[in-house]
Amino acid sequence: MAYGEQSRKIETLFSAQEIDQRIASLANDIAAADLKDLLVIAILKGSFVFAADLIRALHKAGLNPEMDFLSLASYGARTESSGQVTIIRDIDSIIKDRNILIIDDILESGRTLAFAKDLITARGANQVRTCVLLNKDIKRAIDIEADYYAFSCPDVFVIGYGMDLAHKFRELPYVGRLITDESKT
Repeated sequence: MAYGEQSRKIETLFSAQEIDQRIASLANDIAAADLKDLLVIAILKGSFVFAADLIRALHKAGLNPEMDFLSLASYGARTESSGQVTIIRDIDSIIKDRNILIIDDILESGRTLAFAKDLITARGANQVRTCVLLNKDIKRAIDIEADYYAFSCPDVFVIGYGMDLAHKFRELPYVGRLITDESKT
């Protein structure tokens, strides 16, 4: 029974209340950038909860962006990136001459965000900005920084708020890390 109810403990890193407050602040920062004809592109699957909350906060901040989704994969069921980014589902929207905000859950190696940004830029976007929930301050495989981020994150594997471990824990309303016997030492 891996990760069974009795054997798992999750340490909260960022509470639901902290996330809500930070998203409102991010939305105001993004609205201040005055990006006309904004298209928000969420990278699935991990960013779907963050993207939904952020787009509602953007509406409250006075923006009416369109929304699309790009499904990329680099993890599979592992806790470390494979190093290869593949498109699972492409966007449907026309992006030529538009302002784009790419939303992702976490910036670690930089491969996924750089891949998405390069893809969108090559398709003729006017401006491409990036926003991530979590920014790990680690040496990246690709030189990229997010234009906006909610939290600096320690270098641990995180779950919750859309992020998963083998398709579990996405439903948690907070970001945490799974405490296992190995992580106690």
